[in-house]
Amino acid sequence: MVTTDIRLARPDEYDEVGRLTVEAYQADGFLAEGSDYRLRLLDAADRAAKAELWVAADGANLLGTVTFCTPGSVYAEIGKDGEGEFRMLGVSAKARGLGIGTALTLHCMQRSLDLGFSRIVMCSAWNMAAAHRIYERLGFTRIPERDWSPFPGNDLYAFALDL
Repeated sequence: MVTTDIRLARPDEYDEVGRLTVEAYQADGFLAEGSDYRLRLLDAADRAAKAELWVAADGANLLGTVTFCTPGSVYAEIGKDGEGEFRMLGVSAKARGLGIGTALTLHCMQRSLDLGFSRIVMCSAWNMAAAHRIYERLGFTRIPERDWSPFPGNDLYAFALDL
């Protein structure tokens, strides 16, 4: 059994958080070789400065990470007033299947409640079926009117959960 602590990432962990996020996306084939998005995922320090960068850790071992965005954050994609938003959720290969993705999602739900938001939203690439199952199991529903594509061929599905 893994003992998981979810906390804000420390500055000395930013490089590792960036690598973990990239490796998680690459492991599932969600990051094309040479993609500019790789650089954005690597820049955990920027995410920490302009949003909230959370990690799931077992002692000194980082198991996963997620970026939580409040309305107005440059990292928010589809969030509106009264909505929390999360993105860039990644789980390390060694922690797959341990419920880390679910724990990080639940943390973002609680964070939204703590901030007084009535809803939480997020986007997920059309082909991230395993992630979609987690979100749907937790009660998220699709909101196709907010689907979007940052560039051709990268279709993002929007999900929401009323809190």
